[in-house]
Formats: sequence, C-alpha cells, structure tokens
Amino acid sequence: MGNVSEEEARLIEKLRKIETLFARTTHSGERQAAEIAAERIRQRLAHLEKTEAAIEFRFSLVDGWSKSLFIALLRRYGLRPYRYSGQRRTTVMVKVTPSFVNEVLWPEFHEVNRQLYSHLEAVTRRIIDEAIHRDHGDVEERAGQDSRPAHSGISYD
Repeated sequence: MGNVSEEEARLIEKLRKIETLFARTTHSGERQAAEIAAERIRQRLAHLEKTEAAIEFRFSLVDGWSKSLFIALLRRYGLRPYRYSGQRRTTVMVKVTPSFVNEVLWPEFHEVNRQLYSHLEAVTRRIIDEAIHRDHGDVEERAGQDSRPAHSGISYD
C-alpha cells in the first residue's frame, strides 16, 4: 500500500467494510469489495432517481475533515456537490433523493466519519505526547467566576 502504516492500513480496511455494509453486499476481497460496493450503491442511487424526485439538500459540516470526507463520498457515488456564493465554506449542497440520503449517504458518512475522527484523535494525541507533553488532563477548574470580560481569540498581555 505504498507509504501507509499498519495502523492506517487497518483504518482503510475498516472504512471499506463500512461501505460494503451500506452496499448490502457480501463480497470479501479488500479493494474489489470496495469497488463492487460503490458500484452497487451507484446503481441503487440510479434506481431511486427513477422512482423518487431528487431535491436539494444543505449539509452544514463541523470541520474541514468532515467536509472533505463528505465531498469524497458524494463524488464516489457520482453526485456533484456545490455551494452558493455567500455560504460558509463548511456548507455542502447536493441534489439527491431523500431515500438515498436517509438510507445510505448520511448513515455511511456518520460511521466513516466516526472511525476517521477516532483515528485522527489517536494520531494527534500520540504526536502531542511525543513532541510536546504527555499530560492529557483538562484545564484546572476553579471556584468562582472571572469578572473580566471574555475575549474571543488569543490575547497576549
């Protein structure tokens, strides 16, 4: 798999298995199963589009990682994501059938996003441990309330 660590290879395998689940297929070969799964999902989408009208959906994603993943899923299934000028960069629009969103796209996105987030969090913690400091504790909580006005952003006094 080129320059992919063993941990990353396990994550890729998990993500492919998730897609296979949503495609309702039982093929087992790694890459082949993922391609078969994607094709089955595209066929399912085409069938739904013949029986159900596609409508415009707006998805507001919480971060760039989630947005990138969501856009990749849309494009994998032949959908064309977009946003209107003036919309936030984390907003993704797509015209698709409600059944596909509810039965495949959104549940698959949530599961894959959960796995990816978990992996990224573990990698981030490991890097911070090794390069910065090993203390994972939250900040100290003190009694009382700070009477100074809250600032957004960082200030250096």
